Amino acid sequence: MALEIAAVPVLTGEASDRFEQLVKQSEQQRGSVDFSREINEARDILSKENF
Repeated sequence: MALEIAAVPVLTGEASDRFEQLVKQSEQQRGSVDFSREINEARDILSKENF
């Protein structure tokens, strides 16, 4: 027995405007992650290995 395909809800009106504002705010406030310490640790480990 097949399952019926449900409709995908779509934001409209004030809800879509609010969502777009929140997306823009989060894009502007996003931070970056610094992985330099982890990269250096990985390089140290790999430099000790004999391939």
